[in-house]
Amino acid sequence: MKLNILKYSLLLLMIAFSVSSPAQKDVRKNVRKGNKAYQQQKFSEAFTFYNDALTENPSSPQANFNKGNTLYRQKEWGKSVESYQQYLTSEKENPEKMSAAWHNIGNSLLQKKELEKSLEAYKMALRMNPEDDETRYNLAVVQKMIQDQQQDKQQDKQDQQQQPQNQDQQQQPQPQNNQDKPQKPEESQEPEQMSRDNARQLLQAIEQDERETQEKVNKIKAEERKQKADENKRRNRDW
Repeated sequence: MKLNILKYSLLLLMIAFSVSSPAQKDVRKNVRKGNKAYQQQKFSEAFTFYNDALTENPSSPQANFNKGNTLYRQKEWGKSVESYQQYLTSEKENPEKMSAAWHNIGNSLLQKKELEKSLEAYKMALRMNPEDDETRYNLAVVQKMIQDQQQDKQQDKQDQQQQPQNQDQQQQPQPQNNQDKPQKPEESQEPEQMSRDNARQLLQAIEQDERETQEKVNKIKAEERKQKADENKRRNRDW
């Protein structure tokens, strides 16, 4: 969604019929030069003219507002907010223009990704000018962005909570399998260990006389049968 950007690109000078001081003339002259440079998109040059005007009169509404626009165009979001706020300290009589300043503050804060503050600025703009459709549109856009952001955070939180559960689920079967599996390694390892022992015993028996050898062989085989029978009994109990 595309936002409606700056309200009142420039505040124009009001024609004064009263006698002006030289300082006031310099302010108006610099504001006019700044406006001309701004319209030519020479924003850095316009900024200098508005600053010169504010040197003579720091509370100049036109210079502060237009300086804020210039800073916005130069992507100086934070400084533009300061200029609009300075404008609001001097403008107390025109709700429509005050609304425009709040609208622009909302835009600057949005560019800084300060969504909550941007939302409040748009609300302020609507309080000053409830009929402003552009501000109402921007407000709706930011509300949707905040809602999406909250949903994303909630989804991330759920994903993070789900990961340990998935890990537990993946790890849980492993202990269960390990509880079942020790019987198999024991089954596979014990015969291997037994055969080595038997080989050693048989080798020793061969070195003895045949009678002693046969007796030992029979004894070994009997022990093996007994061990296997005991293992089968244990396995049946486990199952």
